[in-house]
Amino acid sequence: MQAKKRYLILFSAAACLILLFCIGGIHIPLSRRAQSRRDGRTLGGYQPGSRWRRSPGSLQSFGAPDQDYTDDTDGHFSPRQKRDAGVYYGNRCRMDSCFDFSLCERNGFKVYVYPQQKGEKMSESYQNILSSIEGSRFYTPDPGQACLFVLSLDTLDRDQLSPQYVHNLRAKIQSLPLWNGGKNHIIFNLYSGTWPDYTEDLGFDIGLAMLAKASISTENFRPNFDVSIPLFSRDHPRTGGDRGFLKHNTIPPFRKYMLVFKGKRYLTGIGSDTRNALYHVHNAEDVVLLTTCKHGKDWQKHKDARCDKDNAEYDKYDYREMLNNSTFCLVPRGRRLGSFRFLEALQAACVPVMLSNGWELPFSEIIDWNTAAVIGDERLLLQIPSTVRSIHQDKILSLRQQTQFLWEAYFNSVEKIVLTTLEIIQDRVLRRTSRSNLMWNSLPGGLFTLPQYSTYLGDFPFYYAKLGIKPYPKFTAIIHVVTPLVSQSQPVMKLLVAVAKSQYCAQVIVLWNCEKPLPAKHRWPATSVPVLVIEGENKVISSRFLPYDTIPTDAVLSLDEDTVLSTTEVDFAFTVWQSFPDRIVGYPARSHFWDGNKERWGYTSKWTNDYSMVLTGAAIYHKYYHYLYTSYLPASLKSMVDQMSNCEDILMNFLVSAVSKLPPIKVTQKKQYKETMMGQSSRASRWADPDHFAQRQTCMNKFASWFGTMPLVHSQMRLDPVLFKDQVSILRKKYRDIERL
Repeated sequence: MQAKKRYLILFSAAACLILLFCIGGIHIPLSRRAQSRRDGRTLGGYQPGSRWRRSPGSLQSFGAPDQDYTDDTDGHFSPRQKRDAGVYYGNRCRMDSCFDFSLCERNGFKVYVYPQQKGEKMSESYQNILSSIEGSRFYTPDPGQACLFVLSLDTLDRDQLSPQYVHNLRAKIQSLPLWNGGKNHIIFNLYSGTWPDYTEDLGFDIGLAMLAKASISTENFRPNFDVSIPLFSRDHPRTGGDRGFLKHNTIPPFRKYMLVFKGKRYLTGIGSDTRNALYHVHNAEDVVLLTTCKHGKDWQKHKDARCDKDNAEYDKYDYREMLNNSTFCLVPRGRRLGSFRFLEALQAACVPVMLSNGWELPFSEIIDWNTAAVIGDERLLLQIPSTVRSIHQDKILSLRQQTQFLWEAYFNSVEKIVLTTLEIIQDRVLRRTSRSNLMWNSLPGGLFTLPQYSTYLGDFPFYYAKLGIKPYPKFTAIIHVVTPLVSQSQPVMKLLVAVAKSQYCAQVIVLWNCEKPLPAKHRWPATSVPVLVIEGENKVISSRFLPYDTIPTDAVLSLDEDTVLSTTEVDFAFTVWQSFPDRIVGYPARSHFWDGNKERWGYTSKWTNDYSMVLTGAAIYHKYYHYLYTSYLPASLKSMVDQMSNCEDILMNFLVSAVSKLPPIKVTQKKQYKETMMGQSSRASRWADPDHFAQRQTCMNKFASWFGTMPLVHSQMRLDPVLFKDQVSILRKKYRDIERL
């Protein structure tokens, strides 16, 4: 009996072991060769913590040094593995696991572009991307200083049927000595996959590289690693870009059409379902959704019963007229998730209604698209008309205004798309100095609010109203001196005394850019506020706009040494500036114009009925613009200014107008100001010199070329004190001395 029990127990144990083995509960150790074969099929060889192959001269990885990073694009994946891994073999990559932060600690956030290889074709769009990087403040020609690397091989169009498709890209990339498995690289892409399924596979292993990709799905998007960019056409301008079409707000904000769409209808294949169903909600009145079958070589072979009717109605409407006269624009997916209509709708202030399930919207990491678009669902198409009709007119106005801000801040040129991508990555790298959500989603936008200056919103001139605070109620005067101090009666002495008497003056800085040695301290007049005399850096004219740590106030009063202003004029200008802290406020005004005969921009100092610049020889502005002038503008423009000792005031006006999108503000002054300046010995020769004036004409066009557009804005507004010139007692007027000048 006992023997039978023992046999029964042994039989049961053996049966359990066999059962566990069959269902995978017990793993039999593989041979070294079999193990290697199995590992080669997991995520193209990548596993967290794995090591990468390094070519001679490549960057040192921060992983362990000896494991090979395989490029097995032909590995056999199960359906489950494909679903879990996505189409990118580094699908598990995040900044912490696949990016070497140490490369950025040495020289900051610098970007290196590989030199273009002979014989390699490159599309105009990709050339624009590389040119935008090379013209930015991030660019470095030295790979040893780089934090991020960009290929010179064109990766924008990975549709194998496209003439722009680059063959053998896998081998070409793997041969690059700095590739290092793709670590610290970014790959730009607009089109991936081809007929019939249009997958997001690029046709080569991206390894550990980041993707800046259009039409990327949330399924394949790697949060805090990839960047979703918009799909843009080859005609998209490299720099500058057009302004949005919204010239003025209409109340109520309704247009001729409520909802429009005009585009291709795909009869079969991916992307056909939504567009084929649009006719169900088209009413030919305020909801006009038009499609055509007439595209492709063999469209007639696939035409259905609706095609002829759809084609006829499609030809009745002009797309641009519809776009500019509709409140909402439908943006359904095409063959890929993204569409050109997205950017077209933004520019036209036509609120986009998104119908592209699973699309990771452009720059979703930083942009709150709920403030500028309506996010729909392809499965609920029939509910779209009632949904947009239910949106309150106040919300429509807000949505429309936000489309214009986003278009002009991030999308209206290739350069802005590229710079926004780089700024996003820089914020990830420099985590302690990254922008807030408000900086990205409100004027002037993230490209002009540099967190290296400050992460506190109150330190910028743009957010006082949102924070419910006011700028510091004092200013720092900076007097730019270029001539020796030989007499106590020089204009600079009188100016210093007049400015120091202002009730709003906290400090006077004398910037000594004269070749002569600094005068003795006792040569300067005694004042009730501190007077700090400092020597200009390298004695160049741009040193007047350096972000000196000795400026304790928000406001800077910039003055030339020969400026003639009274204390009352200074007080009034500062009072006006407190209401417009993001703009230049001051006295000497100038203007620009387009010379049709010479086809160039012109500069004029004539007294006319409008102006577009206020010269910094007597102007107040926020000290943040000193930081922008120094850190944002390219060294080429600043060097040009320094070599000529001219145009620095024009360049500052270009910068402030580009940021604020607003003109400067001219305040009341005595009419003799211009003639007084012309009569001063220190600058008379410069103002009267025709070469000086010709240089300023040249500067206008050089600056406009770099900005890609003319940022200066004309104004016909001049601010005078209340009761100025009114027929009342002079004793009732606060700034009575201005009328006596």
